[in-house]
Amino acid sequence: MNHLKEIAGALEAYGLDAMLLTSQPGEFYAVGFHGEGTVLVSGGECRYYTDPRYTEAAGREVSGALVCETGREQPLRCQLQQAVEELGIARLGFEQGYMTVAEHERYAASLSCALAPAQKLVDELRAVKDGEELERMEKAQAITDEAFSAILEFLRPGVTEQAVAARLQYEMLRRGAQRMSFDPIVVTGPNGSLPHGVPGERPIAPGSFVTMDFGCVWGGYCSDMTRTVAVGEPTAEMRKVYHTVLEAQRAGIAASRAGLTGREVDAAARGVIDRAGYGACFTHSYGHSLGIEIHESPGAGPGSEQPIPAGVVISAEPGIYLPGRFGVRIEDVVVFTPEGCRNLTKSPKELIIV
Repeated sequence: MNHLKEIAGALEAYGLDAMLLTSQPGEFYAVGFHGEGTVLVSGGECRYYTDPRYTEAAGREVSGALVCETGREQPLRCQLQQAVEELGIARLGFEQGYMTVAEHERYAASLSCALAPAQKLVDELRAVKDGEELERMEKAQAITDEAFSAILEFLRPGVTEQAVAARLQYEMLRRGAQRMSFDPIVVTGPNGSLPHGVPGERPIAPGSFVTMDFGCVWGGYCSDMTRTVAVGEPTAEMRKVYHTVLEAQRAGIAASRAGLTGREVDAAARGVIDRAGYGACFTHSYGHSLGIEIHESPGAGPGSEQPIPAGVVISAEPGIYLPGRFGVRIEDVVVFTPEGCRNLTKSPKELIIV
């Protein structure tokens, strides 16, 4: 899998002769390989630069680009300057969202071409997933769904947040995950009001919620989901908050369709929570894009004015957080289509009591 043709095809629209990809996400998107390498994409030729630790593997896995070995005798920046001269590159795009100031200064000093910020070129391409990318995300999500089913048998009073987080990671890894999409969030009781709380030594108490936000990487692509489960009988207020969040999520998913802005989708879910009287307790955006990274663009929040194209994968994760008491968040990931959206998350989301 690579996207060299797509990147090359976008160069003219951005007034570029070539694009330089120096980030790990950019590298993987371009050539489908992680080798701590750098990718140069031009209309006529693509080159992939990496060091001797990765050249053998790159030679087997990278297609559509000339694999070039870097080292003390052939430094990267010297080889890039040679490519600039050979390919006639006058204007070279770079990923300003990832390149540090120090790195930019080094490239500017060693290359005889203009460096042009072109993060948008890559971001717009990465936002819209093709069929192979979606297949990888569906596989990652299936692993995550299976881990959720397994963790339900592990939840009980006395088990700590840390233990649940560790078990979730084990369940995903044993099912084929490459790694986690992010450090799992597992919070219970009053910690549940912390949307990004860090799992600690708090044990699960009878009659409390446990919120678990977790995901994995398979084939280089991320999954993401959140479920809130009751351990023991919840109170009437806990049930009300849970069902409000579930209704809000369903409203957001029902409103999701390519061409709408993220703000419009967010508003559909936020309106449900506002009308229930918990508006001040929904403290984050409805959702975010994901793919090679767990947070990509575009987003779905109150300030998201960009129309969402078909093929974008967005999380649907409204929440209500009552400080010092408890919280509820429910999250699926959906693919936007011209007709609506397709949900990649298969786990049940009606209130589960274990």
